[in-house]
Amino acid sequence: MSSKKRKAPDELDEYGCVSQACSASQPSTKAVEVAIPSGDQLQGVAASDAHFRYLYDEELDFKKLAEKDVDFAAVLQEHGQLDFTDPKAVMQLTKTLLSLDFNLKLELPDDRLCPPVPNRHNYIRWLKELMDTSSYEPPGRPICGLDIGTGASCIYPLLGTTQRPSWSFVATDIDKKSLQYARKNVVMNDLEDRILLLERQPEDPLIPLRDRDSKKVTRIDFTMMNPPFYESKDEMLYSAQSKARPPHSACTGAPVEMVCDGGEVAHVSRMLKESLVLKEEVQWYTSMLGKATSVETLVGKLKANGIDNYAITEFIQGNKTRRWALGWSFEALRPAEHVARLKTSSWKKVSPPVLMIEVLNMPSGKALESIIARIEEVMGSLELMSWSWDAKGTRGTGRTRENVWSRVWRRKKMREQATGSFVPTSTPSNECRLGFDVVVERGISTTTVVVNWREGHDAVMFESFAGFLQGKMKDLG
Repeated sequence: MSSKKRKAPDELDEYGCVSQACSASQPSTKAVEVAIPSGDQLQGVAASDAHFRYLYDEELDFKKLAEKDVDFAAVLQEHGQLDFTDPKAVMQLTKTLLSLDFNLKLELPDDRLCPPVPNRHNYIRWLKELMDTSSYEPPGRPICGLDIGTGASCIYPLLGTTQRPSWSFVATDIDKKSLQYARKNVVMNDLEDRILLLERQPEDPLIPLRDRDSKKVTRIDFTMMNPPFYESKDEMLYSAQSKARPPHSACTGAPVEMVCDGGEVAHVSRMLKESLVLKEEVQWYTSMLGKATSVETLVGKLKANGIDNYAITEFIQGNKTRRWALGWSFEALRPAEHVARLKTSSWKKVSPPVLMIEVLNMPSGKALESIIARIEEVMGSLELMSWSWDAKGTRGTGRTRENVWSRVWRRKKMREQATGSFVPTSTPSNECRLGFDVVVERGISTTTVVVNWREGHDAVMFESFAGFLQGKMKDLG
């Protein structure tokens, strides 16, 4: 890989259990090289995403799966039910889904976690949107992810590389047996050139960018992990014994996969500490979480360290299982609103700043041309670093180094013109303080104009710009 510097009570049971390994996979001396995607590949990304986007949005139809896979039919009970307390049935479901939906093969030992495919797929799907929307480049750019604690299945790298031809992974673990099976799964699926497995030690950094493996790993664009949920083996046993009824699914995980000192909060806090040193060497640091309270605690730690660019999402699988994911970045590029913010009011306190503001809402009868013409007129009147309009997508992208729409800025410009002098600002001439999209969305009954925050750390500046544009558009409504 080449080096690159980039501009409620929680339900613990799930298909395959809660977590993955604490850290690190088997050594390899082969680095992963990723080719720049061609135009045809970019079109393929769009088609591929369309296929994967809605997988598992509805409940699985076991009868239909049995019709397509005789091995799954063999473990299906009468009336089309699956015994989720039977490890063999759970493992076969995982194998069947990976085969039918991703053309992937899998081999697992009986004493390691069997990953629930829908849940793992949801994490990858969110990561794709996180990386895509926090970049000015089109989807399909070369990206290298780090899967911390990949487990015996190596499920995340398998799913990620299958869905994105330009993605590669570094997969780490501290458990030798898990690494042996991870290697088998990588080889079985012919992905040795895109997935680098590394064995790590418990005392090693979670992110292998500045230690003995740094020659093999010179670039990481995002991190991901599903940390051990329990703080101790006693807590894990107590939790199992205290359940009022049997778990919803068989749990085959080993203690190394389910327990670490301090549980998930301590494990993610460890990655946070490393990120405060590495900062922009990684674009996004992310983790799945099993407790809503863990999200709240960790967001508090992000804010305490001055990190304002972060994202929260929720994964809901079936009627009972909920998981969350948290990501943070030291870069100025921001993800889309639907990727970073939860809509429910209960999450308002911990959600990141608003990333989308509606500035116009009107009946769809009004001609789009007049709306677009007004947007172009307003943008043309501002001294922006850049502004471009995509007529096909009815959206424009702008960047500015100053608040060029404010009265203060206009007065400053008038004084400069009157005196012939130039008043320097504190912002370097090539630094963007605000990047934004202006998007016209035409629905059946209404047409809206929204402003998306794409770049910057100043929420007040973004809200000020949206308010300015709203004032310029209001007579059209």
